[in-house]
Amino acid sequence: MPPPLPPVTRTVGQLVAETLKTYGEHWQAALAIGLPPALLSAAATGFSRSQTLAIVPFAGAVAATASYVLASAVVSGVPLRSPGVLPAAIAGALVYLPFPLLAAVFILPGLAWFAFIGLAVPAAVAESLGVRAALRRGIALGRADYAHALGSLATLTILVFVTQIAASLLLQGFADNSERAAAFLAGLVLSPVLFLGAAQLYADQAARVGTTRDQRLAARLASGGRPE
Repeated sequence: MPPPLPPVTRTVGQLVAETLKTYGEHWQAALAIGLPPALLSAAATGFSRSQTLAIVPFAGAVAATASYVLASAVVSGVPLRSPGVLPAAIAGALVYLPFPLLAAVFILPGLAWFAFIGLAVPAAVAESLGVRAALRRGIALGRADYAHALGSLATLTILVFVTQIAASLLLQGFADNSERAAAFLAGLVLSPVLFLGAAQLYADQAARVGTTRDQRLAARLASGGRPE
């Protein structure tokens, strides 16, 4: 295998590959990352539509933020006692609040919002930022190479959710699991890829701040890569 490109020229495919590598190196932490969304997925299988609309947005904010903060700490190598963790959690909850409404219209608006400001969470963890500074930094990171950020998040989302649905159906059919147990197991194992990938994206976007598209393309071609 050729060596991976540096973050400033890394493609979406290589971001996914680095995410899976990180997952393998920290699989125990990855299972902890997957626990909150797995519990929510298992619980939501028994909800009515009205309960889902009333409960899931708020429970999802807690579950997604907890997993994202933990994933950011794992990728950045920062302990959970670092000063940026609490601001990261607050920023993550604020970023998540409009996400269910945007995603309900169509998933792409939700991903577009997250690509624009969602990197505030790993920024707060890695750079020990306060809430306001983290949100400003998240916007700056999202704008550094917005196409790469949105494309990466869309790819990770498709990979995780399609695989999660398939795995859940297989677990129900071949292991005689209930729908709730299958949703829990699939979420536990697969959802960490999304959070670790989003945290990995922080390094890509941080390296691209202050660069132009032409500069990134020239650097990618000079290092033997192909245009994204």
